[in-house]
Amino acid sequence: MNVSATLEPLARIETPRLTLTLAPLEAAPRVVAYQRENWDHVARWSGPRGSEELSVAAWRRRLEQFAADERAGTALRFMLFPERNLGGPVLGVVNFTQIFRGPFQACYLGYALDYRLEGRGLMREALEAAIRHVFEALKLHRIMLNYMPSNERSAGLARRLGFAPEGIARDYLYIDGAWRDHVLTALSNPSAPKPV
Repeated sequence: MNVSATLEPLARIETPRLTLTLAPLEAAPRVVAYQRENWDHVARWSGPRGSEELSVAAWRRRLEQFAADERAGTALRFMLFPERNLGGPVLGVVNFTQIFRGPFQACYLGYALDYRLEGRGLMREALEAAIRHVFEALKLHRIMLNYMPSNERSAGLARRLGFAPEGIARDYLYIDGAWRDHVLTALSNPSAPKPV
């Protein structure tokens, strides 16, 4: 079987400044470079991480698994590249995971952007396009986004995107050495079809 053919991305989104798609296998070293360059910056928002986060071989395996997840409809993981330049650096990630079907029709959203690019509206541009894809192409009804109360940047972005707060989850995730509370938010698709 031709492995590269099985890794052809199912979803690709173009925005004015970005291309969102699953990174090809040959991009694994650039994914590692992104991880390394942003390691300290994202530590305060990240769960426990190990050396595999900086392994090209481990990222090749992950990219293969991410492609399989996308084909199975259980997750959709975009990596952000400069507009129409898949050979360029990885600028960030947008992940829709734990896609539930049946009566729920929902998923979780996570994202990160290279710290050197913050404040330029790139993540909002990426998320607006990606959310539209999830609602229109995947026909999901609900996207859930959770963030720590101290993460003011994510709180502001969630508000601008229309995510509604639904409460606080105490000791929700183990982040940066302790169990941390999270604000629970969600965005619903008013035109989602009835589940079949």
